[in-house]
Amino acid sequence: MTDTPPLLGLLSRDSGESLPDQIVRAIAARIDDRQLRAGARMPSIRRFAASHGVSPFTVVASYDKLAAQGYLESRRGAGFFVRERSVLNTDVRAAQAPAHGVDGAEPPALDVVWLIRNMFRQSPGRPSSAAGVLPADWLDGAAVANALRAVGRQHASLLLNYGAPHGYGPLRQQLQRKLAALEIEAAPDQIVTTLGVTQALDLVARECCRPGDTVFVDDPAWFLMFGSFAAMGLKVVGIRRLPDGPDLAQLAELAALHKPRLYVINSVLHNPTSTTLSAAKAFQVLRIAERHDVTVVEDDIYCDLHPGAGGQTATRLAALDQLRRVIYLSGFSKSLAANLRVGFIAAPAELAQRLADRKMLATLTTSDLGERVVYKILSEGLYRKHLERIRTRLDAVRPAAMRRIEALGFRPDPLPPAGMFAWVDTGRDTNVLAARAMAQGLLLAPGSLFSPSQLPSTRMRVNVAAMEDDALWRFLEREMARRPA
Repeated sequence: MTDTPPLLGLLSRDSGESLPDQIVRAIAARIDDRQLRAGARMPSIRRFAASHGVSPFTVVASYDKLAAQGYLESRRGAGFFVRERSVLNTDVRAAQAPAHGVDGAEPPALDVVWLIRNMFRQSPGRPSSAAGVLPADWLDGAAVANALRAVGRQHASLLLNYGAPHGYGPLRQQLQRKLAALEIEAAPDQIVTTLGVTQALDLVARECCRPGDTVFVDDPAWFLMFGSFAAMGLKVVGIRRLPDGPDLAQLAELAALHKPRLYVINSVLHNPTSTTLSAAKAFQVLRIAERHDVTVVEDDIYCDLHPGAGGQTATRLAALDQLRRVIYLSGFSKSLAANLRVGFIAAPAELAQRLADRKMLATLTTSDLGERVVYKILSEGLYRKHLERIRTRLDAVRPAAMRRIEALGFRPDPLPPAGMFAWVDTGRDTNVLAARAMAQGLLLAPGSLFSPSQLPSTRMRVNVAAMEDDALWRFLEREMARRPA
């Protein structure tokens, strides 16, 4: 007889998701990841209900759903058991590699897919310290809902057709004004809307590179692009990130050696360190790019969270270069609503046209509906006040979160001056820490995932806006009291 790993902190009566659905999702994840082996006996209905503070009826409904989905089987007089994997539903989940092992199961396999998969498994109402977005209650859901209703009242024919290849025209005109406030001159025909920065990076890489080409990224950097670029047959090389930008000596040396096609860089509020490129280094980055014929891709997705947004206290490469060698990317998933999936590319007009053509080959057009919603929020002046509230709130929670993090013995590296992330040194292998956390239903973002090398690391990214989970703090306190492995 075996027990399910306790669902500590996973069950919430305020999440908007029913308790049976939360239990089903959590147990299915444990079976998919082989924490629960085929043939394992589940706790009795009465025992599960007592240990998790739910009613027997809730457990019956959960077990029945799991049986209907092929995860469990009921044996008369004996209870519920995990079904053999060979007879599980043959869907995507059954084909996924194990995320972590428990009690002799397969060892941890922490990679980019592991983190993304488990981020989406977290309860929708439960903020995660590993997430790259703000908690839902920090965002202005009412403004998004009101804008969506207003767009819905427009003539139906406007909502039933494909959008424009470059994107919704009024939104691109609004983006032109937004860029002008950052001293980046871009006409509407130089702007192409995308399904977030993820698609923007994909389109740029496919247009500018061929299999075998080299792409530079910061190290550490946003992990999702590593796998995406590798899948295109590109060689990904990391450039060491320092508090004021890249290591220029390394950048120059490796640029001469590898002749990269692209260098993807966060200039403002770098993910995961929340550092910002200095003006002096920005100038030198462009000089090196010019010398070695490198196209710079400036990912500015966190720009609106910078305290000087619109006030010119942060230097953009695109402002210095005026979109000659720099391709500028940004969007609204981090500051407005991830579910809208509205991002954009600003580039030279000829390249923008080719990117729009490539976008149509991949997805036809982007969602006109989401772009109209974003346009309404931007054009009515709601966005500026919303950003002010977010930045003020981040500034309020960051010092307390950092004090508590440092009390655990973690060392911020460096201390984040703004933004939602902190890059901390825990003094121990964070792959091991993340695997132990996941066994308790807690998600961490280990440092190995943020480097193209994927080597074990003592560092970890934390989201200071999502550190209010008492179960997380209890776990970290217990772990830091243990001797490092």
